[in-house]
Amino acid sequence: MSEIRLAAETRTEFGKGAARRARRAGFVPGVVYGHGHAPVHLNLPGHDLMMALKTPNTLLVVPIEGKDEYVLPKAVQREAIKRTIEHVDLLLVKRGEKVTVEIPVHTEGELAPGGNLLEHVLQALPIEAEATHLPEAVTVSVEGLEAGASIHAKDITLPNGVSLAVEADVVVLQVIAAQAAPAEDEAAEAEAGAEA
Repeated sequence: MSEIRLAAETRTEFGKGAARRARRAGFVPGVVYGHGHAPVHLNLPGHDLMMALKTPNTLLVVPIEGKDEYVLPKAVQREAIKRTIEHVDLLLVKRGEKVTVEIPVHTEGELAPGGNLLEHVLQALPIEAEATHLPEAVTVSVEGLEAGASIHAKDITLPNGVSLAVEADVVVLQVIAAQAAPAEDEAAEAEAGAEA
């Protein structure tokens, strides 16, 4: 995983008015916490932050009190309509430290013929890994799976140094049989077609 350096500034003004002024100037207010330190309030460059957050669990490097520190995004508040970033909470992490995050589950391959549906029971898989070596996602093959088949957390191959942060028997994906239309509905559709 690559690290993204952001040129953050320490915030000295607080409150809604200060936050609005920061946003108008192209910044996003944020707070860094963790490791027993007092929270540090920052203004982060809005565009750079938005681009960085397109990658899940991206490792950011921000200057705090003259020293570059690693942080992970923990909570991102977005504006309801425009979806612009309003505020971000960042977790301070150290190199070599294990953290628990959720990574997206991607699938590849085709299900067995028959119109079956693939249900993502878990959209993201909770894992534990070193903060500076977090995988972006995990890919699972669903090739040839038939209705009733399921993939559990323990069935997913994880990169070296990554472990599950969820029970091994939790269902992540399952294949559901296609729903057949009831016979009465088919008859009603046939009658409607004949009348037309």
